[in-house]
Order: sequence, then C-alpha cells, then structure tokens
Amino acid sequence: MTGGAAGETADSAVLSGRLAQIMRPELESVADEIVAEIRALIPEYRRPLDGPYGKNIKAGVQHAVSLFVAQIADPSASTQHAHEVHRRLGQYEMREGRSLDTLQAAYRVGARVAWRRIMEVGRRSGFSSTVMSQLADAMLGFMDELASVALDGFLEAKACSADALDTWRRRLLQLILERPAAPPEAVEELAQLVGWTTPKTATPVAVRPAFPLKGAHRPSLDADVLAELSGVEPRLLVPGAVTRERLAALEQALPRCRLAIGPCVPMDGVADSLRWARKALALVDEGVLPPRRVVLAQECLPVLLLHSDEALTLQLRHRLLASLDGLTPRQRERMLETLRAWLDAQGHVVGMADRLSVHPQTVRYRMRQLEATFGDRLRDPDARFELELALRVLPTAPRQSGAASYTGVSNTRR
Repeated sequence: MTGGAAGETADSAVLSGRLAQIMRPELESVADEIVAEIRALIPEYRRPLDGPYGKNIKAGVQHAVSLFVAQIADPSASTQHAHEVHRRLGQYEMREGRSLDTLQAAYRVGARVAWRRIMEVGRRSGFSSTVMSQLADAMLGFMDELASVALDGFLEAKACSADALDTWRRRLLQLILERPAAPPEAVEELAQLVGWTTPKTATPVAVRPAFPLKGAHRPSLDADVLAELSGVEPRLLVPGAVTRERLAALEQALPRCRLAIGPCVPMDGVADSLRWARKALALVDEGVLPPRRVVLAQECLPVLLLHSDEALTLQLRHRLLASLDGLTPRQRERMLETLRAWLDAQGHVVGMADRLSVHPQTVRYRMRQLEATFGDRLRDPDARFELELALRVLPTAPRQSGAASYTGVSNTRR
C-alpha cells in the first residue's frame, strides 16, 4: 500500500512537470485574463491601466502566475522576489485608498481564473483527477500565501502612515475628479472608508495661494470638505452649494489665497466645474476678470465660454483688428471705443454720446468713420454678433501679478 502511494506521488510529480511545461506558453494570456476579470468584477479596479497603477496590477498578476507554474515544476523555487512584489502591491493598495476587502477579493478572482485555465489544460492533456486535486490544493495554498503577504504590506503601510486618513481623503477627491470617470461604486466605497457622506451635488473651489503652501500646512477646514492643497493646482470640494457662512469659513481658513468657486453641480460634473473655476483664476491673472479675492465662476460663464479656446480667441481679435490696419494706436483705440458704444446703445446717437461723454455731433462724425471702416458688417446681424464677440475678448484691463491684490485683507471682494 505504501509502495502504491509512493508510485502515485512519483507519477504526480512527473505529470506536474508536464503541466508546468504545457502552461508556460499560456502565462501571458492567463495574466491578461485575470486582470480583465478583476477589472470586470471589482469596480475599484476599472480605471485605465496607464501609468504606475496599471504597472503595479499587471506586475503582481504576472509574478503570481509565473511563480506558481515554476513551483509546479520545482517546489523549491524561490518565492522571495514574488513576495516582495506582492508586499509592495499591498502597500500601494493602501496608499490608493482601497480597502482590505477589495484587495482580498482581487486575489480570490485571480485564483478562480487561474484554476479555470489549469483545469482546461489538464483535461485536454488527460491528467487524472488525483493530480488535478493536488494542483487545486496547491493553487489555493499558493494564493492564500500571496494574499497574506499583500495583507502584511497593506498593514505595514497603514501603520507607517500617521496621515493615512488624509491620504485616503485626497485619493477620494482625486477619484471624484478623474476622467474618464471612476465607477460610482469605487467612489462610494472609498467615501465610506473615510467616513465621507457622498452628496448629490457639490461645489469645487480652485485655490491660488499668494505663496506656495507648505506640505505640512493644515488649514482648519470643515470636516466634510475634501482638500488637496499641496499639489500644483490646489483645490477643495464642498458638499452642496457654498453658502455665505461656508465662504466666510473658507476665507478664514485660507487667508492668503484667492478662491475661484465653481458652479454647484451633480457629482459627475465636478471635474468640469473645477476646470471652469481654474479658468476664472487664469482670466484674473490676464486682467480679463477683476482681481477679486473670491471669483464666482457662475457669474462669469459667458466670459469663460469666450475664452475657452485661446487660438479661436486670437483669430477673432485678428479679424477685428485687421479692419483697422493703417490707423495709429490712438485712432484705433477711439474706433474700438466708438464701436463698443455703438453696439451697446444699438446705434442710438444720444445713448452713444452719454457712453462716450462727447457731443452728439461728434458721435455722428465717428459713426461715419465706422461706416467707412466696417460697411455692411454693421447691418448684418451675424457680423455684428462677431464684432461684439471680438470686442469682448480684447483685453480691457492691465495684466495683474498673481498675488499683488490679495496678500492682505479681502476688501476687494465682490
């Protein structure tokens, strides 16, 4: 009986070696299938695989599959490198803000896919149920081992990071702003992890410090405000609309910063709203918008739209100013001033005179100059619309330095 058992063990070892040889050409496709199924079944992993995120996931799966096949052929094969990869993977998952349940679920999915492929190969190659049963035990034990290593890495990273909650909250804000959008389930799970109630609507705030904020700077913001202030483009996310009381609290917490408040939007529109707020800050720097301490993007949407395409804006300016070639700078300035008054007053002489602070007779003289310069364009509604657009994208205020107007008190606000 003992001899029979020894013979079966020897046969199993030979067959396992054959299985390893058969599996090696399939390693890459198995790894790809595991990654695809993890992303399909677990919403938190449905992000694009470009960059460090994708490299970490793929490397972890590839090392796991390769090592298991290597151990089938040679049980003494070293696990040191694979353990290090999966320990780092566990650390990375903690820093990304994913939960232990999510990490363990990924390992279970990986084991299921790998086992499914081994069963297919085993059946095609005629392996006995005894050998396949032994392989099943080995596979489950192997995946438990790697999952345990990743868990150790996860807990190590958590223990070493006193700022773990802040890290997760910043990660949550990043996830909300991602494009393409992250799955709502991924956002909700991370929100639950950090104790943040996901609102139906939210307001992003673009922050422009007068001086760079230090990494250790922790303003006393409300607990429900998500913040990322240490990056190149500091930003906040406020649940719901920004009330007067909330705005006062933000100004007090960030006393030497200009704030651009985006429109309050549903959660899937937050990234666009933040983009508009950032554009408003840029237009303040360019002198297009007044240098207020707080800029409300909702109040200047037409200006943001007009300046949303810089190349197109320059083209509009060029077409307008080309009509004034040959004039001196002073003559051109007066012509543009008259054209603006003509459009604002809808051609009424008295209204134009009031706007220009000149005599109506002077207005009639200037109108003859307008007619000579722009001709039929003044009578064409589409051409008039284009002229007004072009006038509105011309700079009307001197360029401001970014910090000069808000390093002190906020008496320039609204």
